[in-house]
Amino acid sequence: MMPSFDFEEQLWADGHLRIAGVDEAGRGPLAGPVVAAAVVLSPGQVPSGLNDSKALTARKRDALLKVIMEQAEVGIGEATVQEIDEINILRASHLAMCRAIAALPHPPDHVLIDGNLIPRGLTFSATPIVKGDSLSLSISAASIVAKTRRDAIMWDLAQQCPGYGWETNQGYPTKCHKEALRNLGVTPHHRRSFKPVHNML
Repeated sequence: MMPSFDFEEQLWADGHLRIAGVDEAGRGPLAGPVVAAAVVLSPGQVPSGLNDSKALTARKRDALLKVIMEQAEVGIGEATVQEIDEINILRASHLAMCRAIAALPHPPDHVLIDGNLIPRGLTFSATPIVKGDSLSLSISAASIVAKTRRDAIMWDLAQQCPGYGWETNQGYPTKCHKEALRNLGVTPHHRRSFKPVHNML
């Protein structure tokens, strides 16, 4: 099943003109920030091939990112490793989402959030959608922006901290990453509240 504009069209019919799709990337990794994106698509300019970022190749995501940045309004937000450790990954993901919405050039009338929860403190009317990145075109676009931005961050961090494989595993707990943790130790970019890292410390 491909994402559609069904949710957006219902909201437009109700008088909400600017609909932002919001998604995050990086809840599961042991290292790096969590990154969120908010995207407001124009109904007349929807990039062809939008889908959940996990269902697309890196090359396809990069090509779609270029079109999204040209044709849509985009806001990006992050929560740091320190914030993840202080407030937990769920709250940090929601913080990144709120920052992404705040970074949009114009405030939205309504927000479609990937997941089953609305971020605490969000001041906009919002609808959570489970598996929203595969159901809503706006959330699909946000998932692509968030994933490509976070992958680029992890590639940069991999150059600073070689040996952990972040350029390919993006900080997820792969066998190679866990072996590097044992052999090379914990970096400042690791999430100390996550069990495999916490247990080492």
